[in-house]
Amino acid sequence: MHTTASDGRLTPAELVARAAAARLTTISVTDHDTVAAIADVTTLGQAAGIRVVPGIEITAVDQERDVHMLGYFFDPDNEVLASFLVKMRDLRVSRIREIGDRLASLNIPIDVDGLLTTAATRPGASVGRPLIARELMRAGHVASLQEAFDLWLATGRPGFVPRRGPSPFEVVDLIHTAGGLASFAHPGTTGRDDLIEPLVARGLDAIEVYHSDHNPESTDIYRRMAARLGVLVSGGSDFHGEDASKPGKAQRSMLGAVLLPEKDLRALESRAVDGAARD
Repeated sequence: MHTTASDGRLTPAELVARAAAARLTTISVTDHDTVAAIADVTTLGQAAGIRVVPGIEITAVDQERDVHMLGYFFDPDNEVLASFLVKMRDLRVSRIREIGDRLASLNIPIDVDGLLTTAATRPGASVGRPLIARELMRAGHVASLQEAFDLWLATGRPGFVPRRGPSPFEVVDLIHTAGGLASFAHPGTTGRDDLIEPLVARGLDAIEVYHSDHNPESTDIYRRMAARLGVLVSGGSDFHGEDASKPGKAQRSMLGAVLLPEKDLRALESRAVDGAARD
């Protein structure tokens, strides 16, 4: 799940309230390149009787393409992780400015300074293309977030700026350094199955088998792949909040539509405990 600490539409309080209404018992906020919401979500979750697993979604880069890596059960206060995330947020800000400059050169001006000033009021929060997309909507340049990406922000479009960042292999090492488990995010949409086996050799702990963009066939493919490679299974809705511009992604807008089977959660917990004991 995601909050307003990255590109989610709900604050930590709003997200926990929604999770409680959906009768969820265990959740994990995996904001992009930030742990800013974890403390609040954990405190609010405890009050609501919901267990919160520390999580993060880190954007790695391979062959100029984004590869999302998930971390779970790590120490959010780990100093190495904190230093890394500061650098990642700096890269995100630089990219936002480059995209803004490129859009301005195309006579599609947006208030980048205002966007970044607002983001700066949320300590530790990260910024990305969804915020640019919302700014394009507010400026009247597009009618929806999807149109913003389709016309200007997606790979190969006029406003696209390639991301700079760590390799997925470096991210696996980083998550382990912070005491966590590393999972390959939504492989059915990433389209980089070629990376999974080499990452397993590097120490990848799990594959995200259950995801709102995975159909039953994809879920079965990656479940069998996880078994063949001897890694664990993770899953989640990738909830960002309701988005009327994406009617085909209704599961992402519905908490509880995508669940991780309890046996898989227990296996992840056991691996996390074993890792902590070895440390």
